[in-house]
Amino acid sequence: MSTTPTPGSLTRPRAAPAPGTSRADAPYGRPGTAPAALAPAPAAGGPIDCLVTHHPHLPRDRMGRVLHRSGRSLILAALAGVHGRRLTPRHLTRDDHQRWHVPALGLHASVSHCGTLSAVALCPDTPVGVDLQDERDRPGALTWLGGLLGRDEPATIGDFAACEALIKVSHLTKETFTGVRIPAPAPGWRPTGVDPYLVCSLILGDGTHLALAAGAALPVRWWRRPRPGARAARTHPPTQERA
Repeated sequence: MSTTPTPGSLTRPRAAPAPGTSRADAPYGRPGTAPAALAPAPAAGGPIDCLVTHHPHLPRDRMGRVLHRSGRSLILAALAGVHGRRLTPRHLTRDDHQRWHVPALGLHASVSHCGTLSAVALCPDTPVGVDLQDERDRPGALTWLGGLLGRDEPATIGDFAACEALIKVSHLTKETFTGVRIPAPAPGWRPTGVDPYLVCSLILGDGTHLALAAGAALPVRWWRRPRPGARAARTHPPTQERA
């Protein structure tokens, strides 16, 4: 998904802390070791794994625009960091709604990037959508989206992220999105009126909005990496949006 949202972007292209560390920085677990043969991930009860990675040295094009890694490569890196599975692009597929799948592991996947951050969500039980949006002045896009959501005021950046995540997880497109209603920000999963999909909205430490969408209110395990290639470590949930 584009990291510079415009009205046209709502479419598919579609373990205790170690001594000397703070609890917030301490890893909760270690990724597993890749098995000799691929085996499906456990399917009962989720959870969703969401990995946020910082990319401090992204290249730029001649116009100074950041060049992000492909979504496919970000998903593969997340599978290695979180599940300890080193796969190749041929292990990833997309369905008719452009949703990512990892058939060899029985996983659904979604990916987003914004600025120097990327997020990958992985889930065994249900399709999942993830989106990142930063706080930038975009009055035209937010006014347009507010009207699409049936509001008298512009949408928020959090709304924008939730809408993008909902499109990624569902059958919805820009053309079929009219009539969808995104509930006001609140902690935890919220219904969308598009059964069975729910959304969860959070704010990362730098103010970037992250939204998840899924077909069930599953628990979420949060992971972080300070740079690509670093060990993925469990972390506390980011700050949840409140009404």
